[in-house]
Amino acid sequence: MRKIFDAYQLVGDLSNFYDRMLTNADLFGRLALKIFWGLDSAAYEKFLAQAFAGIPKGFSGRLLEVPVGTGVLSLPRYREMNGAGIFCVDLSDKMLEAARSRTRRLNLRGVELLRGDVASLPFADEFFDLVLSINGFHVFPDKTAAWHETRRVLRRGGIFCGCMYVKGVNRRTDFFVEKFCERQGFFSPPHETLTTLQVRLNELYARAEVTHVESFAGFVCTK
Repeated sequence: MRKIFDAYQLVGDLSNFYDRMLTNADLFGRLALKIFWGLDSAAYEKFLAQAFAGIPKGFSGRLLEVPVGTGVLSLPRYREMNGAGIFCVDLSDKMLEAARSRTRRLNLRGVELLRGDVASLPFADEFFDLVLSINGFHVFPDKTAAWHETRRVLRRGGIFCGCMYVKGVNRRTDFFVEKFCERQGFFSPPHETLTTLQVRLNELYARAEVTHVESFAGFVCTK
Protein backbone atom coordinates (compact mmCIF):
# COMPACT_ATOMS: atom_id res chain seq x y z
CA MET A 1 0.00 0.00 0.00
CA ARG A 2 2.86 2.38 0.83
CA LYS A 3 4.45 1.72 -2.55
CA ILE A 4 1.18 2.44 -4.33
CA PHE A 5 0.68 5.65 -2.36
CA ASP A 6 4.24 6.88 -3.06
CA ALA A 7 3.85 6.05 -6.74
CA TYR A 8 0.56 7.90 -6.96
CA GLN A 9 2.15 10.94 -5.32
CA LEU A 10 4.90 10.73 -7.95
CA VAL A 11 2.30 10.68 -10.72
CA GLY A 12 0.91 13.83 -9.11
CA ASP A 13 4.35 15.42 -9.36
CA LEU A 14 4.40 14.44 -13.03
CA SER A 15 0.88 15.68 -13.68
CA ASN A 16 1.91 17.76 -16.69
CA PHE A 17 3.19 14.65 -18.51
CA TYR A 18 0.17 12.68 -17.29
CA ASP A 19 -2.20 15.26 -18.73
CA ARG A 20 -0.35 15.52 -22.04
CA MET A 21 -0.64 11.78 -22.55
CA LEU A 22 -4.27 11.45 -21.44
CA THR A 23 -5.40 14.27 -23.68
CA ASN A 24 -3.40 13.20 -26.74
CA ALA A 25 -2.35 16.84 -26.76
CA ASP A 26 1.02 16.84 -28.51
CA LEU A 27 3.47 14.63 -30.38
CA PHE A 28 4.98 13.22 -27.19
CA GLY A 29 1.57 12.30 -25.78
CA ARG A 30 0.43 10.76 -29.05
CA LEU A 31 3.60 8.67 -29.29
CA ALA A 32 3.17 7.40 -25.72
CA LEU A 33 -0.44 6.43 -26.35
CA LYS A 34 0.44 4.66 -29.60
CA ILE A 35 3.59 2.84 -28.46
CA PHE A 36 2.52 1.73 -25.00
CA TRP A 37 -1.27 1.54 -25.24
CA GLY A 38 -1.87 0.91 -28.93
CA LEU A 39 -4.11 3.95 -29.29
CA ASP A 40 -3.85 5.94 -32.51
CA SER A 41 -5.97 9.08 -32.93
CA ALA A 42 -9.09 7.19 -34.04
CA ALA A 43 -8.79 4.64 -31.24
CA TYR A 44 -8.21 7.42 -28.72
CA GLU A 45 -11.52 9.05 -29.65
CA LYS A 46 -13.25 5.69 -29.20
CA PHE A 47 -11.54 5.32 -25.81
CA LEU A 48 -12.94 8.68 -24.68
CA ALA A 49 -16.44 7.85 -25.91
CA GLN A 50 -16.28 4.50 -24.15
CA ALA A 51 -15.03 6.00 -20.88
CA PHE A 52 -17.99 8.36 -20.54
CA ALA A 53 -20.65 6.28 -22.29
CA GLY A 54 -22.60 5.64 -19.09
CA ILE A 55 -23.35 9.27 -18.23
CA PRO A 56 -26.85 10.16 -19.47
CA LYS A 57 -27.30 13.37 -21.42
CA GLY A 58 -28.61 16.10 -19.13
CA PHE A 59 -27.60 14.23 -15.97
CA SER A 60 -28.49 16.31 -12.89
CA GLY A 61 -28.27 13.86 -10.00
CA ARG A 62 -25.47 13.10 -7.54
CA LEU A 63 -22.27 11.80 -9.13
CA LEU A 64 -19.14 10.35 -7.52
CA GLU A 65 -15.88 10.19 -9.47
CA VAL A 66 -13.14 8.04 -7.97
CA PRO A 67 -10.30 8.60 -8.55
CA VAL A 68 -10.45 12.05 -10.10
CA GLY A 69 -6.69 12.34 -10.75
CA THR A 70 -6.00 15.78 -12.21
CA GLY A 71 -9.51 15.90 -13.67
CA VAL A 72 -8.08 16.51 -17.12
CA LEU A 73 -10.66 14.31 -18.85
CA SER A 74 -13.68 14.61 -16.57
CA LEU A 75 -13.81 18.14 -15.19
CA PRO A 76 -14.45 19.86 -18.56
CA ARG A 77 -17.47 17.60 -19.04
CA TYR A 78 -18.99 18.71 -15.75
CA ARG A 79 -19.58 22.18 -17.19
CA GLU A 80 -22.51 20.60 -19.07
CA MET A 81 -24.10 19.13 -15.91
CA ASN A 82 -26.04 22.07 -14.55
CA GLY A 83 -27.78 21.14 -11.33
CA ALA A 84 -25.71 18.01 -10.69
CA GLY A 85 -23.99 17.46 -7.36
CA ILE A 86 -20.51 16.19 -8.18
CA PHE A 87 -18.07 14.72 -5.65
CA CYS A 88 -14.54 13.90 -6.78
CA VAL A 89 -12.28 11.77 -4.57
CA ASP A 90 -8.57 11.00 -4.82
CA LEU A 91 -5.89 9.69 -2.47
CA SER A 92 -3.09 11.89 -3.83
CA ASP A 93 -2.75 15.45 -2.52
CA LYS A 94 -0.80 16.38 -5.65
CA MET A 95 -3.54 15.11 -7.94
CA LEU A 96 -6.16 17.00 -5.94
CA GLU A 97 -4.10 20.17 -6.10
CA ALA A 98 -4.01 19.92 -9.89
CA ALA A 99 -7.74 19.14 -10.01
CA ARG A 100 -8.58 22.12 -7.78
CA SER A 101 -6.55 24.40 -10.02
CA ARG A 102 -8.38 23.09 -13.08
CA THR A 103 -11.76 23.54 -11.35
CA ARG A 104 -10.95 27.20 -10.70
CA ARG A 105 -9.82 27.77 -14.29
CA LEU A 106 -13.03 26.20 -15.59
CA ASN A 107 -15.10 28.22 -13.09
CA LEU A 108 -16.96 25.06 -12.11
CA ARG A 109 -19.80 25.17 -9.60
CA GLY A 110 -21.28 22.22 -7.73
CA VAL A 111 -18.03 20.23 -7.74
CA GLU A 112 -16.52 19.14 -4.42
CA LEU A 113 -13.00 17.69 -4.31
CA LEU A 114 -12.14 15.43 -1.39
CA ARG A 115 -9.12 13.43 -0.28
CA GLY A 116 -10.21 9.88 0.42
CA ASP A 117 -9.59 6.18 -0.11
CA VAL A 118 -11.85 4.16 -2.39
CA ALA A 119 -11.48 1.26 0.06
CA SER A 120 -13.39 3.27 2.67
CA LEU A 121 -15.54 5.95 1.07
CA PRO A 122 -16.91 8.66 3.41
CA PHE A 123 -20.48 8.49 2.09
CA ALA A 124 -23.72 6.87 3.18
CA ASP A 125 -25.14 3.78 1.51
CA GLU A 126 -26.95 4.45 -1.79
CA PHE A 127 -26.01 8.14 -1.72
CA PHE A 128 -25.16 8.51 -5.42
CA ASP A 129 -27.13 8.21 -8.66
CA LEU A 130 -23.96 7.54 -10.67
CA VAL A 131 -20.43 6.37 -9.83
CA LEU A 132 -17.70 7.03 -12.41
CA SER A 133 -14.22 5.47 -12.34
CA ILE A 134 -11.78 6.47 -15.08
CA ASN A 135 -8.58 4.41 -15.08
CA GLY A 136 -8.88 3.57 -11.41
CA PHE A 137 -9.36 -0.13 -10.84
CA HIS A 138 -6.00 -1.15 -12.28
CA VAL A 139 -4.39 1.14 -9.67
CA PHE A 140 -6.38 0.32 -6.51
CA PRO A 141 -4.40 -2.05 -4.26
CA ASP A 142 -7.47 -3.37 -2.42
CA LYS A 143 -9.68 -4.18 -5.36
CA THR A 144 -12.16 -6.22 -3.32
CA ALA A 145 -12.87 -3.21 -1.11
CA ALA A 146 -13.02 -0.91 -4.13
CA TRP A 147 -15.66 -3.06 -5.87
CA HIS A 148 -17.65 -3.23 -2.63
CA GLU A 149 -17.48 0.47 -1.79
CA THR A 150 -18.32 1.78 -5.26
CA ARG A 151 -21.39 -0.47 -5.26
CA ARG A 152 -22.36 0.34 -1.66
CA VAL A 153 -22.65 4.10 -2.23
CA LEU A 154 -24.69 3.68 -5.43
CA ARG A 155 -28.48 3.70 -5.18
CA ARG A 156 -30.57 0.85 -6.53
CA GLY A 157 -31.15 1.56 -10.22
CA GLY A 158 -28.07 3.81 -10.34
CA ILE A 159 -25.26 3.62 -12.90
CA PHE A 160 -21.66 2.50 -12.39
CA CYS A 161 -19.46 3.29 -15.39
CA GLY A 162 -15.97 4.14 -16.59
CA CYS A 163 -12.91 2.36 -17.92
CA MET A 164 -9.85 0.40 -16.81
CA TYR A 165 -6.86 -1.53 -18.12
CA VAL A 166 -7.43 -5.23 -18.79
CA LYS A 167 -4.73 -7.75 -19.59
CA GLY A 168 -4.70 -10.22 -22.45
CA VAL A 169 -5.67 -7.90 -25.31
CA ASN A 170 -2.40 -6.28 -26.39
CA ARG A 171 0.86 -8.13 -25.67
CA ARG A 172 3.00 -4.99 -25.91
CA THR A 173 0.78 -3.18 -23.41
CA ASP A 174 0.81 -6.17 -21.05
CA PHE A 175 4.61 -6.23 -21.18
CA PHE A 176 4.80 -2.48 -20.45
CA VAL A 177 2.37 -2.80 -17.55
CA GLU A 178 4.21 -5.74 -15.99
CA LYS A 179 7.77 -4.50 -16.48
CA PHE A 180 7.23 -0.81 -15.78
CA CYS A 181 3.84 0.20 -14.34
CA GLU A 182 3.69 -2.57 -11.75
CA ARG A 183 7.35 -2.34 -10.76
CA GLN A 184 7.07 1.41 -10.24
CA GLY A 185 3.90 0.95 -8.22
CA PHE A 186 1.72 2.82 -10.72
CA PHE A 187 -0.50 -0.24 -11.28
CA SER A 188 -1.47 -2.90 -8.77
CA PRO A 189 -2.05 -6.54 -9.80
CA PRO A 190 -3.97 -8.75 -10.14
CA HIS A 191 -5.63 -7.38 -13.28
CA GLU A 192 -8.91 -8.37 -14.83
CA THR A 193 -9.27 -9.79 -18.33
CA LEU A 194 -12.29 -8.92 -20.46
CA THR A 195 -13.84 -12.24 -19.48
CA THR A 196 -13.24 -11.98 -15.74
CA LEU A 197 -14.40 -8.36 -15.71
CA GLN A 198 -17.69 -9.31 -17.35
CA VAL A 199 -18.18 -12.15 -14.86
CA ARG A 200 -17.40 -9.90 -11.89
CA LEU A 201 -19.74 -7.13 -13.00
CA ASN A 202 -22.51 -9.63 -13.73
CA GLU A 203 -22.21 -10.81 -10.13
CA LEU A 204 -22.34 -7.28 -8.72
CA TYR A 205 -24.93 -5.58 -10.91
CA ALA A 206 -28.35 -6.30 -12.39
CA ARG A 207 -27.09 -5.33 -15.86
CA ALA A 208 -23.52 -4.94 -17.09
CA GLU A 209 -22.11 -4.15 -20.52
CA VAL A 210 -18.37 -4.41 -21.17
CA THR A 211 -16.64 -3.05 -24.29
CA HIS A 212 -13.00 -2.44 -25.09
CA VAL A 213 -10.66 -0.30 -27.15
CA GLU A 214 -7.32 -2.07 -27.21
CA SER A 215 -6.41 -2.78 -23.56
CA PHE A 216 -8.93 -0.36 -22.08
CA ALA A 217 -12.24 -1.92 -21.09
CA GLY A 218 -15.30 0.28 -20.78
CA PHE A 219 -18.21 -0.68 -18.55
CA VAL A 220 -21.75 0.55 -18.02
CA CYS A 221 -23.64 -1.17 -15.20
CA THR A 222 -27.00 -0.73 -13.52
CA LYS A 223 -27.46 -1.73 -9.89
